[in-house]
Amino acid sequence: MKELIKAFDDLPLIVKVILCIPCLDIVWSVYKICKSADKSNVLGIVLGILTIIPGAFFIWIIDIITVLVNGNVWWID
Repeated sequence: MKELIKAFDDLPLIVKVILCIPCLDIVWSVYKICKSADKSNVLGIVLGILTIIPGAFFIWIIDIITVLVNGNVWWID
């Protein structure tokens, strides 16, 4: 799982922004779940699952802003 997290972190900025598009944002949700699972953060796993279905309508906006500002998606871990 650490390899998956490192692979997402090492993506070029343009690819990260493209993955923030509403239909493709599920990729970042899976990334967030994996990142929380790697740290054994149960709250993060539950919130990551919630970003897939009900949060998909607005979480992509937060992801795009944080990727453009910080170069990485924001998460609680």
